[in-house]
Amino acid sequence: MKRELAAAALVLWGHLAATPARADEAAAANTPAADSGAWRFQAATYGWLMSVSGSTTSHGQTIDTNASFIDLLQKSDSLIGFMAYLEADKGPAGVYADFVFTKMGFATSQAAYRNPIAGLKLSATANAALSLQMFVMEVGGVYELARWNGGANNTTTLEAVGGFRYWNVNLTGTFDALITADTTRFNLSRSGGFALADSGTTQWVDPLVGLRLRHQLAPNQMITVRGDIGGFNLANSLSWQALAVYSYDWQFTGYQIAALLGFRALGVNYNTGSGATAFGLNEVFYGPVVGATFRF
Repeated sequence: MKRELAAAALVLWGHLAATPARADEAAAANTPAADSGAWRFQAATYGWLMSVSGSTTSHGQTIDTNASFIDLLQKSDSLIGFMAYLEADKGPAGVYADFVFTKMGFATSQAAYRNPIAGLKLSATANAALSLQMFVMEVGGVYELARWNGGANNTTTLEAVGGFRYWNVNLTGTFDALITADTTRFNLSRSGGFALADSGTTQWVDPLVGLRLRHQLAPNQMITVRGDIGGFNLANSLSWQALAVYSYDWQFTGYQIAALLGFRALGVNYNTGSGATAFGLNEVFYGPVVGATFRF
């Protein structure tokens, strides 16, 4: 009898001890994450190792360009320049800003003069036959469209992207001006033995729409793929972008630091004016992206 009472007591004790744990587990399963409504921030600095392919037009003078990152590195004052990304999210929505500034120099071996004029040829003695200074700022928002949970550490999220891309571009083509060249006819300025096709500052804004797919491989690994299209020829411009990035996170108390490695391509086709006032930027900028992100 004593043995039966002892066994019953052990069973009752085990039931009472396990009940709070199961209750806690059920509550945790039915309670949203504590930070689901909190703001989440990330700031990234990165380097974009650009290669360039396409053409530019300044004062009606068109120059074809085809240069790798290594080619540009030899002539550029600031090839990588300043590049940064900021994002703030709350719940399914967020806002972001992306900044790119670069100044590229093309030698005569990477630039071909498409519409030659008697007495003008691309300079082989100047610092660069063609200089392109570019600032691109993108601002917009993201919104979560769908989420798939493939397991405890495997989540895929699809988001809509929308916003605006601001371009600020200056082109300067440098030519060896021979005595026979009538530079005034083409509104070219003279500087010593050089003729300059300086576009001045040209700026415009492209609206854009796109999608972003994020796949969590593991608690500290993520792949992000994004594509967008902008301009829609509303202001003589059509642009597009494709991006794929792998990130690896290190978790610290209250924040994360992630290393980034990926590939980015940005294309633009913008043309305005005609004749001696023609300006055009028809280029694809592409290359590896490396950087670091701070999340908190």
